[in-house]
Amino acid sequence: MTLQQLLYLVTVADCGNITEAAEKLFISQPSLSAAIHNLEKEMGVTAFVRSNKGVVATREGEELLSYARMLLEQADNMKDHFGSGDRRAPKFSVSCQHYSFAVNAFVDLIKEFDADQYSFIIRETQTGEIIDDVASGKSEIGVIYLSEHNEEVLTKLIKNNNLVFDELYVAGPHVFICKDHPLVDKEVITVEDLQAYPYLVYEQGDKNSFYFSEEFMSMLDFPKNIQVRDRATLFNLLIGLDGFTVSSGVIDAKLNGTNIIARPLDVDKIMRIGVVTKKNTLLSKYGKYYLEVLKKHLSIV
Repeated sequence: MTLQQLLYLVTVADCGNITEAAEKLFISQPSLSAAIHNLEKEMGVTAFVRSNKGVVATREGEELLSYARMLLEQADNMKDHFGSGDRRAPKFSVSCQHYSFAVNAFVDLIKEFDADQYSFIIRETQTGEIIDDVASGKSEIGVIYLSEHNEEVLTKLIKNNNLVFDELYVAGPHVFICKDHPLVDKEVITVEDLQAYPYLVYEQGDKNSFYFSEEFMSMLDFPKNIQVRDRATLFNLLIGLDGFTVSSGVIDAKLNGTNIIARPLDVDKIMRIGVVTKKNTLLSKYGKYYLEVLKKHLSIV
């Protein structure tokens, strides 16, 4: 097994087509097919199902791809560490729940490593996808929270995917409302205060269970519920419907405007915000810097 074979494997998976991958790698299609076949034989797996339409990774192929991406990433990190990677274009990916501080840190990262060419990715996505992204190597870092309602389930999932969770900040739950909301004059808001207003939550797809929710309070606690997929829509509905959502209270007026404000929620609970990374792996210099500025944005709350 060689790093070149692993690169071939990942490129074929990303392209979904042997011919396209061969063109991208500047090798012949027969040579690429032979390299993939030899790797499959050595590993004792069938990585792809082939058809006239292209290739699709098998279940064991997805597992092999996860290891391949991790090894390629670690090789790149080693090049960065010892200096030979300085000439390469910056590359980094993070998956996160819908947090403005995660976006703030991403902005700082791009400003720090601005170059003629770079490839940076931020995915504000569902909780299950964040864990999957880090486990598969699509993202180097995931940003999520744990609390008493989801910790047992998510910690088990994190461990089973050979990941670790590192706590960065402990937040008291807050209610996000618009600045013209009827409850805006209350210094602390109770659950009873919120019963008349729409509860806005992020939809979690196939894993739309209480344990994967970004909001630690169940929709069953409130009579009016609206599920959305993105932060802009949620904030628009907060303003248009006098709705509310429950989160960490960490919000940035520069990115989100001054129309959304946070008020403490009168509950005896905490949210442990942190990052998910692969176990026993070195972060790239981009990952290390992102983690530093993420801590900075959380520390100034």
